[in-house]
Amino acid sequence: MTSVLRACRAGCGACCIAPSITTPMPGHAQGKPAAEPCANLSTDLRCRLWGRPERPAFCAGLQASDEMCGDDRQQAIAWLSALERATRP
Repeated sequence: MTSVLRACRAGCGACCIAPSITTPMPGHAQGKPAAEPCANLSTDLRCRLWGRPERPAFCAGLQASDEMCGDDRQQAIAWLSALERATRP
């Protein structure tokens, strides 16, 4: 099954909450644990590091897709949380 790339959903922020990030970034010197909102997530649930060199490679590589985003924010968080659990060392 192929996944169709899509634009980020306004007011979602699931990809800035659900996954863990293991590399340092502004606001998270040791990275960020899963299910914790990123310190760089704005109040309107947008990434403040988007397009900046400080943005972690993990974030830059994560591409919004129909499979990942689902129909709403809750589905996106559930999918990303399941992926987090499945790839936990």
